[in-house]
Amino acid sequence: MKQTALITGATSGIGRATAHEFAKHGIRLVLCGRRQERLDTIQKALEKQTEVHTLNFDVRDKFAVFEAIDSLPDNFKHIDILINNAGNAHGLDPIQDGSVDDWDAMMDINVKGLLYVSKAIIPQMTERKSGHIINIGSSAGKEVYPKGNIYCASKHAVIAITDGMRIDLNPFDIKVTAINPGLVETEFSQVRFKGDDIANNVYKGYKALQPEDIADIIYFAVTRPAHVNIADLLVFPTAQANSVTVKKEL
Repeated sequence: MKQTALITGATSGIGRATAHEFAKHGIRLVLCGRRQERLDTIQKALEKQTEVHTLNFDVRDKFAVFEAIDSLPDNFKHIDILINNAGNAHGLDPIQDGSVDDWDAMMDINVKGLLYVSKAIIPQMTERKSGHIINIGSSAGKEVYPKGNIYCASKHAVIAITDGMRIDLNPFDIKVTAINPGLVETEFSQVRFKGDDIANNVYKGYKALQPEDIADIIYFAVTRPAHVNIADLLVFPTAQANSVTVKKEL
């Protein structure tokens, strides 16, 4: 039976790469994002390979999340795989100088948004006693680094929520996975540094992970045998040893 995957944050980076990877294998796609024009572009590119439906909403908006998922047509309502990928980082300030607006954005998207989407999907999985939830965390959820304070807190929360999901959903045979990348070359730094030129230097001097690398890992996780669950995975580029140790060629 053809599987259906719902991917949040599908308009760029890891989400978009995962959509392309899944499409290659004929997985039906529900692609979610805030930018309709990008959703349209991805849909056009992928619908030659698989069925694609797009949902335009912001995961921070609780009512929009439930309304959008409730609106799915019948042939897309059965969600087998949920990829909670939407997330962001805003600013890189010491705690005393941090912006409350930045803090709100990170907590609202990285934590509450993940919870809203999960809440909308989990009941159908528990009813069927099947499903796979993959939460995209970060190496920042494993250790706190200087000026990472609230972003790291939000990603620590993702790991805690994932572990809690795995325990609570265990009686229902639902797999729950955390995939925690280190440095991935995406729009991430442009958002974090709000377009400042410093963002252009983040990935210089070494080979960062690419979104396709993470998409490949996600596909591996969702294709394990029924008795195998990749519970928690941390992945770095070879040049990275931890959050602050990166070998760069100058």
